Amino acid sequence: MINKKIYLIAGIGIAVISAVFFMLTNPTLLVYGVQRAGIYAAIALPMALVLGIVHIVNLAHGEMMMVAAYLSYFISRTFDLDPLLAAIPTGIIMFFLGIFIFKTTIYHTLKAPELNQLILTFGVAMVLSQTINLMATSQPRKISLDYVSASASIGEVSFGIYDFIFPALAIIFLIILMYFLKKTRIGKAATAVGQNPRGALIVGINVDLTYTVIFAVASALIGIFGSVFITKFSIFPAVGGAYTMKSFALVAMAGIGNLPKIITASLILGIAESFVMSIPGGAGWTPMIFFGLIIFVILSRSFRSKH
Repeated sequence: MINKKIYLIAGIGIAVISAVFFMLTNPTLLVYGVQRAGIYAAIALPMALVLGIVHIVNLAHGEMMMVAAYLSYFISRTFDLDPLLAAIPTGIIMFFLGIFIFKTTIYHTLKAPELNQLILTFGVAMVLSQTINLMATSQPRKISLDYVSASASIGEVSFGIYDFIFPALAIIFLIILMYFLKKTRIGKAATAVGQNPRGALIVGINVDLTYTVIFAVASALIGIFGSVFITKFSIFPAVGGAYTMKSFALVAMAGIGNLPKIITASLILGIAESFVMSIPGGAGWTPMIFFGLIIFVILSRSFRSKH
């Protein structure tokens, strides 16, 4: 058993060292990996707030991002606004949409087993996706912006500058959420509600209001992310599903309630995907990376708990 552990650790160590060496000899992959990590962290942090702090399971997470992206798209087109400016009204609309979704659906399953939330929010995801499909069709939509294509070179390494907006957005989200949870009354209440809802109610915390505000805040952040997302990527009704799964994987990797580790987990996922994509024929394997990582993390934690 000990020999097997030694061989496993040695194998993982060799793989990590080899990947790091490859990245250092090809720094473009590292840059792209960090940029991808920013996308994953920015969309995963709102889920980490909802799932990790107040333990609400939301399978409509990615679809809400998709709705926000469409909102930003139509606001930009209608009022001739830059999507980054449209992030403000989009975030506000998503805040109230979050309250509506929570009050009409999730609120009624808070005391039920989490499986009920899974099934319910899966249904919400389907409703959102099909509604957008009926209203906007399945045709991909894209906003062309000149500044998105800006690039820079350092030595022989060339990369896009604009893509660093996603790591910056993730860091801003993290700072806002950490301040919100540690310094504000409702944030502290959210932590208490997540740990013991009944105890929080006994000491006078408005548990229903806390749940509602946390879900609404997460929805507003999703709205802001959706507005930034549309500046770089095409949108279509099914675009959000993959981000729901990756957000779940990142929350699981980081540990429930551990927001700062979302950044670390996202870096691991983003750099791993960048590394695999650099291998000939490896692009088709990138969707499997986050599943492999989450399986590894869960198994390693189970192994540690037994020893």
